[in-house]
Amino acid sequence: MRISDKTNPTEYRAVEDRYDEMTYRRCGNSGILLPAISLGLWHNFGFLDNLEVARNILRTAFDAGVTHFDLANNYGPPYGSAEENFGLLLKRDFARYRDELIISSKAGYDMWAGPYGNLGSRKYLVASCDQSLKRMGLDYVDIFYHHRPDPDTPLEETMGALDHLVRQGKALYVGISNYPADLAQQAFDILKSLGTPCLIHQPKYSMFERWVEDDLLGTLDDNGVGCIAFSPLAQGMLTNKYIDGIPEDSRAAKGMTYLEKSQVEAQLPKIKQLHQIAVERGQKLSQMALSWLLKDDRVTSVLIGASSPNQLLDNLESLEKLEFDEDEIRKIDEVLTS
Repeated sequence: MRISDKTNPTEYRAVEDRYDEMTYRRCGNSGILLPAISLGLWHNFGFLDNLEVARNILRTAFDAGVTHFDLANNYGPPYGSAEENFGLLLKRDFARYRDELIISSKAGYDMWAGPYGNLGSRKYLVASCDQSLKRMGLDYVDIFYHHRPDPDTPLEETMGALDHLVRQGKALYVGISNYPADLAQQAFDILKSLGTPCLIHQPKYSMFERWVEDDLLGTLDDNGVGCIAFSPLAQGMLTNKYIDGIPEDSRAAKGMTYLEKSQVEAQLPKIKQLHQIAVERGQKLSQMALSWLLKDDRVTSVLIGASSPNQLLDNLESLEKLEFDEDEIRKIDEVLTS
């Protein structure tokens, strides 16, 4: 749904105590602090969604101290619509707070037709950044990511494009996403040699997807690079939604992108066991899943989506209980490795 600049002119003023409760963590060796929970605008912010709901989610997030909003060029649907709608809401509600925000975008996946609208060429990345800035009405983004590795473009070209964007003033920092540890190390070395060190890596990481623990987190720590985990709730599997089976109105039941019914069915025994551990901890499963990621101080932030302000606030409660005792860790590991 598109919204007019004249719709709902009610002035937004952020609450004065918005920074009192949020936990902030330093991002690698940089001067940047990120909220332990950041808001991703992948779903629920495109033209097909209710923008007044999105507006209330953003307001609720910022009032709770969430200062980091994460986008990408192809978020929507349709492509570009999340950035365009965010730009309208930024202008209406958050322009006065721009310097209190970390706004990021990315490029690397399919965006426009032809050979220059995908992957990791200098042409694609520079054009993508320009388009994103225009859609959001910004002079610069705080972080610009390469969204995924490109097997055919030399890494020097891709990292050189990120360095170029910083030198142009279109991005303050750069990051990478979905890079395995060995390729990430190569990217860090190139960026360091260019004088634009990598700020952050955004991997897919959850209780059900733990590949980052083998060597990526160590690589990030060794290089002073932050980590922000996306899909921390495994597309909703690590929530109370599926503990009694697969609801008819759920994403898995409808065969929606990124989550198949068979995936949920395979994980149901673990979901039920993890839910019981969460109950014993006094948390919901979703809250425990977020706390579990944040127990490792090498994880700078976790990136959540939200379909309502209440869902956002519910997830933020995970920050109230980040500690795990040895018995809880043992029980969770036994479930995840069974």
